Amino acid sequence: MKGRSALLLPPKNIIMANFNIDSKKARTYDAIVIGSGISGGWSAKELTEKGLKTLVLERGRDVQHIKDYPTTNMMPWEFEHRERLTKEIADANPIAARCYNFKESSMHFFAKDNEHPYVQEKPFDWLRGYQVGGKSLLWARQTQRWSKYDFDGPARDRFAVEWPIGYDDLAPWYSHVEKFAGITGNKDGIDTLPDGEFLVPHDLNCVEKYFKEQVSKQYKDRHIIIGRAAHITDPQQIHLDQGRAKCQHRVMCERGCPFGGYFSSNASTIPWAMKTGNMTLRPHSVVHSIIYDDKKQKASGVRVIDANTKEMIEFYADIIFLNAAALNSNLVLLNSTSSRFPNGLGNDSGLLGKYVAFHNYRATVSGEYEGFLDSTTDGKRPNSGYIPRFRNVYKQETDFLRGYAAGFGANRNTYSDRNGLGESLKAGLHETKYGNWSVGSHMMGETIPKESNYVALDKESKDQWGIPTMRINVGYDDNDEKMIKDYMEQVSEMFTKAGFTNVRTHDNHRNPGNDIHEMGGVRMGKDPKTSLLNKWNQLHHCKNVFVTDGACMTSTSTQNPSLTYMALSARAVDYAVKQSKAKNL
Repeated sequence: MKGRSALLLPPKNIIMANFNIDSKKARTYDAIVIGSGISGGWSAKELTEKGLKTLVLERGRDVQHIKDYPTTNMMPWEFEHRERLTKEIADANPIAARCYNFKESSMHFFAKDNEHPYVQEKPFDWLRGYQVGGKSLLWARQTQRWSKYDFDGPARDRFAVEWPIGYDDLAPWYSHVEKFAGITGNKDGIDTLPDGEFLVPHDLNCVEKYFKEQVSKQYKDRHIIIGRAAHITDPQQIHLDQGRAKCQHRVMCERGCPFGGYFSSNASTIPWAMKTGNMTLRPHSVVHSIIYDDKKQKASGVRVIDANTKEMIEFYADIIFLNAAALNSNLVLLNSTSSRFPNGLGNDSGLLGKYVAFHNYRATVSGEYEGFLDSTTDGKRPNSGYIPRFRNVYKQETDFLRGYAAGFGANRNTYSDRNGLGESLKAGLHETKYGNWSVGSHMMGETIPKESNYVALDKESKDQWGIPTMRINVGYDDNDEKMIKDYMEQVSEMFTKAGFTNVRTHDNHRNPGNDIHEMGGVRMGKDPKTSLLNKWNQLHHCKNVFVTDGACMTSTSTQNPSLTYMALSARAVDYAVKQSKAKNL
């Protein structure tokens, strides 16, 4: 295939619709957002609030808040298998089934493995949520700001490329999204983990507080805090205006929350954007590619394949926000070929799809504590303790680059007496007995983006819509192995010094991708030769296309990334609209 006309041919078995001029006008908007997950929802909210007629494209089905949460109020006994997966379902979804949130009560929000194949050059668990709201219905809701040390990392430690922005650039936008989303947390005053706009924090339990005290006595550079999470603990007027209510601590978030107690696109940004009257939501719209206009030297619209009819339709806009989730955003750009960009939209550098990274969750540390036997916990808490990064923060001090954060939690072990028969057995089962406290921690390590970690279009296979499937070549390296070893050593030491017993370490050897924090491939940077996006998340070589999901990340830090995607999206929209009004796009 040679020349522009060949490159733009529709895939086989895709029907090209015939449209007249009036029809084209009906398919023209001020802005198009590709994807309706956390970053796409935020892009839509900000664009519509600023008065732009915005089309939101979602490849999956519509999921409306409350109405389309079928299991949200079901009791355990109402599930045929008590939320467990049948062998048939687990066998049909070997990748999704490895996710902690893939249950009988939530599996309808996961993309099915056999319906969405991809090529694994190395083992990689690609977990996807193809519906309106995306994975915002399934995420773990941890929301930490990055610090200056995270943005400065690549330049200081000489990996990847230098970030084109720093903490000060993003700080006001963190505040902007936190106030709207509703973030619980405590003002901890830790420079490695900046404070935010917090609602009333959750509380640590007695053993967690004890561990916090012991760590503060033993270490000057380590902190134990309550996690910062996207749960409404004290509804403000802005949350009531969204129709959201206080989190009920049901801890069934992956089913969809009928109270809107945690942040999701479905409960928050999408309905808010819809209320403006400026949003058109189109589910069942599989994006094939972004259309590049050679004459105007910018993108003119988006090609969409109707998921049901297989009809190819084109939509047009002056501003395009790509928020399809990290790897799918890479796929869309790689598949957006033209005579100007034969290797993918904006890909003059040849780096599109490269330098993919993720978070290393492989290791855990567990133990027991024999104190506080007169206490236990009551109720549930959709949050846990958190240990901010403490390795290599201010200077390089280990044999590996960067560092790790960690979760931490404690709970009282319970059991029942199962001896006896008949009435004595029943009586034993009815009486809850209490054992020691269990304590546990999991790591979240920063991986180093490398050119050898990449995604690409497969030349042989295509999906059911005629779009090339994704090839994924992403793996661990020696730096990750050293980091795992250090985490297990350091947290074991912290546990031991606190008086915890039976301290054990475990490497679960989970695949990359199982963290669900894949990032990169369309990274930000200062130089078009070494990056795809500028400091405004704008393609260097196609100024009206913006990428603000995980694909844009230059490095990964140790924090959960979703809050940063929200802030980047709001910031980029503000810039895009101003540039559009100034006729610079």
